[in-house]
Amino acid sequence: MWQLLAATCWMLLLGPVYGYKKRSITNPEATMNISQIISYWGYPHEKYEVVTKDGYILGIYRITHGRGCLRKTASRPVVYLQHGLLASASNWICNLPNNSLAFLLADHGYDVWLGNSRGNTWSRKHVTLSPKSSDYWAFSLDEMAKYDLPATINLIIEKTGQEQLYYVGHSQGTTIAFIAFSTNPELAKRIKIFFALAPVVTVKHTRSPMKKLTALSRKTIKALFGDKSFSSHSFFEQFIATKVCNQKIFHLVCSNFLFTLTGSDPKNLNVSRLDVYLSQSSEGTSVQNMLHWAQAVNSGQLQAYDWGSPDKNMMHFHQSTPPFYNITKMEVPMAIWSGGQDVVADIKDTEELLPKVANLIYYRNIPHYNHMDFWLGKDAPREIYQDLIRMIEEHLKN
Repeated sequence: MWQLLAATCWMLLLGPVYGYKKRSITNPEATMNISQIISYWGYPHEKYEVVTKDGYILGIYRITHGRGCLRKTASRPVVYLQHGLLASASNWICNLPNNSLAFLLADHGYDVWLGNSRGNTWSRKHVTLSPKSSDYWAFSLDEMAKYDLPATINLIIEKTGQEQLYYVGHSQGTTIAFIAFSTNPELAKRIKIFFALAPVVTVKHTRSPMKKLTALSRKTIKALFGDKSFSSHSFFEQFIATKVCNQKIFHLVCSNFLFTLTGSDPKNLNVSRLDVYLSQSSEGTSVQNMLHWAQAVNSGQLQAYDWGSPDKNMMHFHQSTPPFYNITKMEVPMAIWSGGQDVVADIKDTEELLPKVANLIYYRNIPHYNHMDFWLGKDAPREIYQDLIRMIEEHLKN
């Protein structure tokens, strides 16, 4: 597919020679960082740096109140949003304000916090390690759950003075929450409700093209991608997003590329914002994290990262094989949404997950939803967000 997009580049460059008239609109947010996007829409925000116990420095963003509020108050309920694999906090603000969950929550009176997992564009610092070193990139889901979430949630508790918060996760944002809340009971007590959008615990039924990586050996994957970052934001991707996919004649090609990765739902995609979606969509992770996901596909289990030998596993886990995560131990109240066209979080995996959830308070499958509809679908406010906000408001009354 990238070859096809490369071909469109040549069409774009050669188009004027052959006489077609360019029709392009570039949305300004396509070239903005997270702070700039929030400010662009008129929302007040704060940025924090969270230092984890193992030295990673995470960029965390806070939308203190909505545009209709004159000032923030200490008593605003806190909602924390955690993005998925390869993504960033920008997922929650890349649509128009009336279609972006972070902005809608702020306008409804909530104190909104946006997290970034280690290794993405906005969380790529460390107290001692350089991102140029392999040691920096030696992390996966395990560390995000063990270190990132506790450090981030503790900071939010400290800054807001509130003892609990509402957690919203998408895809990998649900995976690390399942791990963290089932292994860290004290952290779980901080969560009022866990809202899971396209939850991922097992991926044995996934139909994502990335599944093809699982057929390769660990040695081959490292030979192809190295042992550091995977799919970090690049100049080429930015060029495709802002110089190609903003062209009306390429909307079909670019949207089909997204659907190949996430599942199809063409009527629910705002193609006029493809440049924003594509420029903000791939912010990177570690190759080790991708190896962990490949392991999950092959095993069909939610298990800690296999370090490759009994001796290394013993060093990390005090046992020769990586431990399994038992999510049935998690007692946090949960609301779940899944998508019928989701090729990443396949409905079969979700159906196997549901009986394992100890405190399921809500579940809904949306038949036409793909994997990205949960944060950029045109009808997401009607299909998901209004019910999510309603559940928070009902919980606050009790």
